[in-house]
Amino acid sequence: MSVKTSPPLRTRPRPADEHPSGDPRFNLIDRTLKRFSFQQDALIEVLHTAQEAFGYLSDDLLIYVAHQLKLPLSWVYGVATFYHFFTLTPQGQHNCIVCMGTACYVKRAAEIVAALQQEFQVAAGGTTADGRLSLSTARCLGSCGLAPVLVLDGEVLPRETPESTLERVRQHLMTAGGRSAAQLAKNGGAGGAPDDEE
Repeated sequence: MSVKTSPPLRTRPRPADEHPSGDPRFNLIDRTLKRFSFQQDALIEVLHTAQEAFGYLSDDLLIYVAHQLKLPLSWVYGVATFYHFFTLTPQGQHNCIVCMGTACYVKRAAEIVAALQQEFQVAAGGTTADGRLSLSTARCLGSCGLAPVLVLDGEVLPRETPESTLERVRQHLMTAGGRSAAQLAKNGGAGGAPDDEE
């Protein structure tokens, strides 16, 4: 009686530029680490690169950065939670940051936040259930002369009101999929099929 054995599995050699995890986004982080010669004072730049690559700073990313820079994880976590720019949770496709500094607060910033929360069913610091919009607040965006200010997908919007903010966010969400409000209306709303070209 003979026993058939299968040939040993061959694993493909990993290219030299591929990260051991197989995720090419780590290569961006590694490039930043090398550019700054793995110096510990490059932590903020490395975290910026990591967040740009992955969208947010997961626990695994914080551990990786701490290990590469030979820093305590508590230090890396402290920096990531201290600065408003960094986020430890996945963000929506669109991001709205409302300034809650004194000048903005006096000029109805709290009403803007309340209107957004009610309209989109999202809490400040959270993301809508469909993952399309994240809402957050900032202590001060440094644009007090333009109060109240918000930042919508990186665009600074000055002298907003609850009504104008809702309109702008609706417009952003509507045109975000590459189709304008006019196209959506022409196709019968969001569920309509795109026009076929003949």
